[in-house]
Amino acid sequence: MNHRKMIFILMGMLCLYCMVAGFRTHTSGPPTKASLGEKLFFEKELSQDNTLACASCHIPQFGFADTLAFSKGINGTPTRRNTPGITNLSGRPSYFWDGRAATLEDQALQPIINPAEMGLPIHEAINRLNNNPIYQQLFKQVFNDTVNTKNLLQAIAAYERTLETANSPYDRYINGDDNALTPSAIRGRMLFIGKANCNNCHSGEDFTADRFKNIGLFNGKQLNDAGRFEITHDSSQIGFFKVPSLRNVAVTAPYMHNGMFHTLKEVLHYYNNPDSVLPGGIHRDLSLNKPLQLSESELNDLEAFLIALTDDRFIIHRKP
Repeated sequence: MNHRKMIFILMGMLCLYCMVAGFRTHTSGPPTKASLGEKLFFEKELSQDNTLACASCHIPQFGFADTLAFSKGINGTPTRRNTPGITNLSGRPSYFWDGRAATLEDQALQPIINPAEMGLPIHEAINRLNNNPIYQQLFKQVFNDTVNTKNLLQAIAAYERTLETANSPYDRYINGDDNALTPSAIRGRMLFIGKANCNNCHSGEDFTADRFKNIGLFNGKQLNDAGRFEITHDSSQIGFFKVPSLRNVAVTAPYMHNGMFHTLKEVLHYYNNPDSVLPGGIHRDLSLNKPLQLSESELNDLEAFLIALTDDRFIIHRKP
């Protein structure tokens, strides 16, 4: 390997380290719930065979999402749905694609005990941590208690609440820096709130209305995940899935609950004319029944705006 190539590799590794370190909860004093939760988030002892941690699928440099359509659980078992990013989750009213968890603590439990994911019964997880001298000390310092289910989940959730991002070109633009967005991204923003009608679902500070929508990815055949219906048993919600935040969306591919779209451009082409990509979606939201008739240039502008929602901590993964 020549000298110049080695330098580029080392520089890339340094950039990656610095970017990931941007999410670390640095504490110079006693441990906190969040710093303990961070350690647990990267702890493989919380999986049945000691091979996986929460961070194995929620990869920091990719917006705490995965790069696979379906993550690999223990024994290489694929998960049922795509792993979503978990930045900007504080204050959300529900979690998971089907909204089955009401709190971050509830959410933190599910991957640990799910047989297709980390596959570890919670009582065994508690026993392992209580038998670990390092965790014995940390839980004593933070909770003045031994490890139990409640304080384990509180710690992980506390760390997840630190994963807030609000330092993107878009944020600087709305805070008064007129040069923070490219002309293309500025045009894309106007399309987002106008002709493309994206903010009908992706609204608010984090670009999600925290609602459930059927966007046409259920046809009862090869696409047969009923989504929210499995939780509510309300037939009107067949094919409904939670509207995700669009913050950092440029680094969280592939997209949708089934990871069927590999790029943002594929997603935009689908919304532009769903029937041309996937006809036959059952009970698709009426707002998607009429093609948007966006030109390729307009789709490029929309993509530029979505990329501009990426926090600077992910900059090395952004498109030029």
